[in-house]
This record gives sequence, C-alpha cells and structure tokens, in this order.
Amino acid sequence: MEAFVKDLQDRICSTIEAVDGQGKFTRTVWERSEHGGEGITAVMSDGTVMEKAGVAVSVVYSELTPEAIRQMRQDRGKEIEDTNGTVPFFVTGISLVMHAKNPNAPTVHMNYRYFEVMNSDGTPKLWWFGGGADLTPVYLFEEDAKFFHQVYQEGCNKFDPSYYPKMKKACDLYFLNKHRQEARGIGGIFFDDFNSAPAEDIFEFVQEMGNRFLPSYVPILEKRKDMPFTTEMVDWQQIRRGRYVEFNLIWDRGTKFGLATPCARVESILMTMPLTARWEYMHEPKKGSPEAALVEVLQNPRDWAHCD
Repeated sequence: MEAFVKDLQDRICSTIEAVDGQGKFTRTVWERSEHGGEGITAVMSDGTVMEKAGVAVSVVYSELTPEAIRQMRQDRGKEIEDTNGTVPFFVTGISLVMHAKNPNAPTVHMNYRYFEVMNSDGTPKLWWFGGGADLTPVYLFEEDAKFFHQVYQEGCNKFDPSYYPKMKKACDLYFLNKHRQEARGIGGIFFDDFNSAPAEDIFEFVQEMGNRFLPSYVPILEKRKDMPFTTEMVDWQQIRRGRYVEFNLIWDRGTKFGLATPCARVESILMTMPLTARWEYMHEPKKGSPEAALVEVLQNPRDWAHCD
C-alpha cells in the first residue's frame, strides 16, 4: 500500500502540473519524531488552473487517544479495548483535494487508506481499508456528474456489481452538511471499515479505484478550465468554498481524527482547505438560477450513473 500511494501521488502531481501549465507542486518530506512515520505533502497554490491543490501521502505509527477510541466506538462500532489509556495503531494512505480557479470546474476529493489497530506485541488486532472519491461542482454540468460516476461504477463492476450502489449511497450519506441538510457535492463513492474480503483482494480494488482518479477528473477539468466566467460566479464559488470548509471542520472524521492524533502534522491535515472562502448572512440563490439548480441537487441526491 505504501509503495502504491507514493507512486500514485507522483503520477497525479505530474499530470496536474501538465494540465496547469505553470503551477508546480511544492513537496515537503516530513518525519514523525515520536512513535514513527513519514510522509510527503505536495501542494500547489495560485497556478494557472488550480487555486489550490494538495496531494498527501503518509505512513503513521502512533497511539489512539482516549478521545479517538471513544469516537471510533461511537461512530463506527469498533470493539477497541483501552487497557492503559492508549492503543497503538498504524495507517498509511493518500489524500487529495483540488480547488480549481474557474467556477465552472469542480473541486474534487480522493482518499484511500489502510488502517491497523495493534496488539501490545505489534501484531494487527483489527484492520480495514477505507476511501473513495467525490466531486463538488460550483455550477452543475449534468454530463460531468454522469461521467464521474460512471467511471467509478465501471471500476466497481469489475469486482462486484453490488459495490457501486452501496458505495454511492454511503458517499451521499457521509458527505452531508447535516446542519444545512445539504450535500457537500454530487457524490461519488465512499467506503470504510472494509475488511469483509481477503486483504489482498481489497487492496486490488483500492488500486483500481485509485488509478481511476485521473481518468475520472482530468477530462472534466480540461473541458471546464478555460470557460468564461463572471465576478458574480466567483462570489458563488466563494460561498460554496465556505460550505466545503464547514463540512471538513465540523463533520469529517478524518480531519477530526488527524487533529486528535498526538504530534499531528496540522499543515498536512488542513491542506484540504481552499485559499479563500466566503460567508454571507442568509444567502439564498435566485429561484430558477443555475445556482439554485445546484442547491436542488445537493438537497436531493440523484442516481447519476443511470440518468438518461
């Protein structure tokens, strides 16, 4: 898994640099002084196409704090025994978020990880895979939503036709700003606590999904990055950026878990944030506008892979 995510990071960064034409990823190689681990955080800011893009890989050995143990028990039903206040764990994975400058081009998120909770002798007690990919448009282009979902549906069907509908539904449920009853975006796939098949088989599935990121997003980005836009569209983009921030800071389990991990690298955890965002009091899009059309879809998720 570690070798795969590092290779995937390199491929994604080089491809996005080529699409951007000017922006370059700044890579920070870091090591954890306590417990152990390492990572590479690659961030591009103020490119020609990308406002901000971050692609991070990490390998972390640490201990679950009592708060993290409580959260896992409550949110995920994990049977984790807390014998001395902390529980050792290991996690490796890749995480990315890309915010394009053009409001017509969507934000995208991807994350794949492998997690082990360890016994005191260092052997795995619990293990699972998690991850997914989802799209967050500022302006809705239905053909983009269909295309994105169909790329992942095709990949899921190579393994099990039941995967896509389950993971699509899980994505809709997870990426929800519950305080607004509004999805963060138009979804994709999401899975967690995946250990119901041999680890080798699930890892093969994770590789397939990870390798589908570039073909799922780059064609959309290429199509939208040079479209004309107005200052009013940028204002709406900023408001949607604010909704993105709300989800990541209030609801996202990964962000909360990362910040609760001892000696957390905060800059890597918060690289998902856009450069700028906006909040307007009681903002409502005009009825019948493209902005209102997006909100309608965010409040009522659709089966994009099977839309006519």
